[in-house]
Formats: sequence, structure tokens, C-alpha cells
Amino acid sequence: MKITHVATAVIERADGQFLLGQRAADTFYPGYWEFPGGKIEPGETARGALVRELQEELGIEVLRADPWLRREHVYEHAHVYLNFFRVRAWQGEISNRVHSALTWQTPGAPTVQPMLPANAPVLAALALPAFYAITHANEIGIAAQNEALDHALKNGLKLVQLREPMLAPRQREAFVHAAVKRCHTAGARVLVNSDPLLALAAGADGVHLTSAQLATCLTRPEFPLVAASCHSPAELMRAAQLKCDFVVYGPIRETVTHPGRAGLGWETFATEINSNLGVPPAPTFALGGLSPHDLDTARACGAHGIAAIRSAW
Repeated sequence: MKITHVATAVIERADGQFLLGQRAADTFYPGYWEFPGGKIEPGETARGALVRELQEELGIEVLRADPWLRREHVYEHAHVYLNFFRVRAWQGEISNRVHSALTWQTPGAPTVQPMLPANAPVLAALALPAFYAITHANEIGIAAQNEALDHALKNGLKLVQLREPMLAPRQREAFVHAAVKRCHTAGARVLVNSDPLLALAAGADGVHLTSAQLATCLTRPEFPLVAASCHSPAELMRAAQLKCDFVVYGPIRETVTHPGRAGLGWETFATEINSNLGVPPAPTFALGGLSPHDLDTARACGAHGIAAIRSAW
């Protein structure tokens, strides 16, 4: 079946809600909810098609559209390759021109059904926060890390990686069990780096695979969340094949953790995570010498968000 390339928009308001449209009665999947967008015509770029489609469907002029995800799905009537953009700035009042209805929805808590089958992973990705904090208790001390974790959770941190390869085994186990409880009490999700058995024993939400584990893992670990560290387009492809929920990619800059290792820089980062690998990538967190102040730049380059060690605490 010939592949149809589509440009799709996640239109987001300042309050974080996103727009869905209900497919009309005279279309495939009538009554199903979808993200606005449409077919990329010959000679068009994905962004150009997005701008045109949103003007035709909703009567708005796109001011900013950041590349985000690519998904591939085979329906009964079409094989589609979806290029998702996050649209956070536009001009004009949204008006309904082609859908049966429009609705604003909250990430992680959609209230309308049914959704187009290709969009289930997209809804899950939207529920991921934009900041991923990584612990370093071995460097600053367990007591200091616990205090910093409590402070960050109190201030809204919602996604944490417990990365402590240098702690003694008993210290690491005790720290992980206590940190998982701290995170869950605050409503945050937490992953354990490289140790599925410890993650399971501690009741963590998932496991974060190293790039070495990613290369040898044959099946997705059985956790609600699985993430991976990637450093090349080939590793991004492997993470997608393994159906990882998200990845971190970098380093963008030289870091204390890996001194002497040159960073990719934003231009190379954007080129590599947006390359057409034939396998849609997972949501990507930029990593390496970054802070929340880099979030806007990261999003413009196609990242879902920022991952950080030192600036997180």
C-alpha cells in the first residue's frame, strides 16, 4: 500500500490543553477524534502542509510549529506516515470548518472517545512532562540528594530517573526504595537506571536502559514506562523498535559526567533526531549541560523536553 504522508498539529493553549476534532460523518472513521491536519501535497514540506491545513480547517495562521514526533500506522484504507508538530502560537480565532465538533482536552486525562488508533501513543507522550531530573546521590551525598529531591517534588517535578551506578549495592537499594516512595507520594513518576529487578522490587514506574542495554535487549521490559539513553540515529531506531516510551539524546554540550567528550550542539541534535529513519522515534529529551532555560531552544529543534542532572537540583 502506498504511504500517505500527513502533517498533524497538536495545538496547545497556555493552560496546557490541546485541541481535538471529531471526524465528520462522510469520512473514514466517522465520529472518531483526531488531531487537526492533513495530507502533504507533492512539492510541500511537512510544515508548509501544516500551515495550509490549519488555515483551511480552522481559519488560523500558524506563528510557531515545532517538530515533535513521527508515527507510522496502517489503517484498512491507508498506510499513513504522520509528522506531528506542536503548535503553541497562532493568529486568529479557531473556527470549525471540517469537523463535527472541536474540544479542548487535558494531557493525561482525555474525556472523549473513540480516538483514531494511531493516536494512542501520542496521547501518552503528551502526558510526559517537559523536564526529566536525574539523581547523583553518589556525588553530593544521599542526605543532600534526598533534600534536593523533596524540594524539587514540592515545586512540581513529575519525572525522575534514579541513576546511581557508583553507590554501594545496599546503599543504592535503600536509596531507590526511599526515593520511589518520595516520588509517588508527590505524584511523580520514577524510573530506575539499568536495573529492572531493583525497579520492580522498589515499585518504580519503569526502567531507564543504558545504550549498551538497548543494543542487547530483545524485548521491551514489562514496565509502564521504559526509557533509553541514545547517542546516535541508529540507537534512536533501536529504541523505537523496542517501543520505548521516551529517550534521552546527547550530549548537547560537554558535561562534568563525561569530561573531554565534545557535545553535539543544537544543529546536529536537530538533524539527527529529525532524520527520516523509517521508524518513528519516541519523544526525545535533550541531555548534556542543559537547564530549564534551554527548553525553548530544545523544543524548536524537535525535542519533547530537557533532561538534566546538576541543574535539576
